[in-house]
Amino acid sequence: MRDNSQRVTAPADPAPQPNPLLDFATPTELVDLPSQGKFYPADHPLHNQETIEIKFMTARDEDILTSPSLLKKGVALDRLIQNVIVDKSIKLESLLSGDKAAIMIASRINGFGEEYKTKVMCPKCEEATEQTFDLSEIENYYGDDYGEYDITITDRGTFIIKTPKTGMAIEVRLLDSKDENMLVDRIKKNSKKKETVNTGYMDQMSLMVVSVNGHSEAEFRKVFVENVTAYEARYLRSAYAKVVPGPIMEQAFACSSCGHEEEVDIPMSVNFFWANK
Repeated sequence: MRDNSQRVTAPADPAPQPNPLLDFATPTELVDLPSQGKFYPADHPLHNQETIEIKFMTARDEDILTSPSLLKKGVALDRLIQNVIVDKSIKLESLLSGDKAAIMIASRINGFGEEYKTKVMCPKCEEATEQTFDLSEIENYYGDDYGEYDITITDRGTFIIKTPKTGMAIEVRLLDSKDENMLVDRIKKNSKKKETVNTGYMDQMSLMVVSVNGHSEAEFRKVFVENVTAYEARYLRSAYAKVVPGPIMEQAFACSSCGHEEEVDIPMSVNFFWANK
């Protein structure tokens, strides 16, 4: 006989509901690059890129800033900046100094806010006074206001500066984070030596000079750096400062002790991230 009774089907398991905690993604933002990507080589991820995507700071990033071992080694800030860059093919050491500073400022704002309180030494009375800076008002300088100097941009992203007295053509490149760290290391090593001569200007020039009158040999550049006149060395440093893109770090300062007012550079010391804690 045919069984006409209805078969009972077990109910299907309910579809799993998404867990909002597991789906949480750290927000990101696009930071304008002062260099606009113009001075990176063609094979660099930031070549001709005007922005870089970074993550907002997290609790883990705060741990980086307070890590005793990283602080002792002096690499906490660099580790933080590398950590917030979304594109991991971009290496911190290859970042131009102005672009690195722009990322640092953006991270400070999204992590701790726009208000930055710190102590500044008054240029007139030399008293340390507390000052509040508004980081949101910082604008970028794109390294394009050098009309008073004889400067030519090459297709390699370098600059040829003509010296005023001797008429030499000095080719220079923009320094990156790796170069900055090398200069800092040299300063630290020299500070430990007794009766050592400060070679800061020469060290900087030895890194930024690419060629002299078309000669790029290391020995040729070394002879130039060691023998260039003080006048033309100052000219080169001034001209170089005009082509370096980066955040404009000057803001109004008013001394609470003597009332002196002027534009000062916003200090970007270690207190830049810890000052408001």
